[in-house]
Amino acid sequence: MKIAVISDIHSNIYALEAVLSDVEKYNVDLKINLGDIFYGPIAPRETYDLLIKNEFITIRGNQDREIYEVSSSEAQLNSTMRFVIDDLGNEPVEWLKSLTFDKNVAANIYTCHGSPTNDLEYLLENIDSGSAQVRDDNDIVNKLNGEQSQLILCGHSHVSRVVKLSTSQLVVNPGSVGLQAYNDDEPIVHVMENHCPHASYSILEHDKDEWNVNQIKVPYNFELAAKDAIKRKREDWAYFLRTGRGL
Repeated sequence: MKIAVISDIHSNIYALEAVLSDVEKYNVDLKINLGDIFYGPIAPRETYDLLIKNEFITIRGNQDREIYEVSSSEAQLNSTMRFVIDDLGNEPVEWLKSLTFDKNVAANIYTCHGSPTNDLEYLLENIDSGSAQVRDDNDIVNKLNGEQSQLILCGHSHVSRVVKLSTSQLVVNPGSVGLQAYNDDEPIVHVMENHCPHASYSILEHDKDEWNVNQIKVPYNFELAAKDAIKRKREDWAYFLRTGRGL
């Protein structure tokens, strides 16, 4: 079995187009999307229209959930959220509501956005220092909450990683298609950054009871995405998109 795994598109249609074009080279059997699809100041509805044409198994991310859970008063305080909701329209929002928190997509393949218990939690990264450090083995195993699948796919942190656990399980984060850095103040102030603007995704191939993992970085015209972000008064996103570095 050969699978393509993407995550954290964040409305970046330009990066998604580049990734989908690259995926075509690999003749995959399965395509998986780990969520956080539309939130961002770029092109939410175009992202939906392109994604829906492709046969992805998709689960929801925390910011997918927030799009349909946000109250009117909360949306008024967040210009990016207002833009996303207005641009999407009803059909994509109803589609988001249909997505599951997690999914076992095949024998011994489990998918979640953050961790198996919390879409806001980084499965692989400890951020107590303000930047991402890989958790120790026992911490990751505990956060799996008893999930026994051989292959665990997660997103949320935007950082591509492959971690082999003492349980012999393999945990893969494909990184982010659409946003290579960000600053956040929840649950504590921290930064995630990849130091490169290329779009990220993974190709995995099952061979002799093991998974070969190819973490792929795809160049694309990030300047187009940055200009869209500036148009929506998100100069911070423009910097993240151009540099892959936090502020």
